[in-house]
Amino acid sequence: MFNIFKKENTEKESNHPSIMAVACLLIHSAKIDENYTDKEKKIIKDAIVEMGAKAEEIDGIIQVAEEKEKDSNQILDFTREIKNIDEEDKKKIIEALWNIIYSDENADMYETNLMRRISGLLYLDPKVVGDLKEKVSQKKA
Repeated sequence: MFNIFKKENTEKESNHPSIMAVACLLIHSAKIDENYTDKEKKIIKDAIVEMGAKAEEIDGIIQVAEEKEKDSNQILDFTREIKNIDEEDKKKIIEALWNIIYSDENADMYETNLMRRISGLLYLDPKVVGDLKEKVSQKKA
């Protein structure tokens, strides 16, 4: 899914987002409804492993990302590195975000507003984001 993050892929490495930036964004989306659950943590951990992080590093990555997310007051800190990757990889990140949001089978107004802001910051068409939302919500139903 996120093969661009794997260390073996060095082509255009400067254009790849860091796993930490994506982890912070995923954690931020999980915390937006003020209910950060173990189910959401598992989704985040699975997504980070798919990005190429080593399984034994996941807990450390999550711990650091949680601190960074707590100390940040805006999502620009997290989207800055992600906005320059290709659209297909952005779609995969958005899909992971929707999976977190729908982990409780409900997307509240704060979560949908967050996704609207993220899609703008990542330069993704709102229609594409809506299609991904529909795909994830149908899987959860």
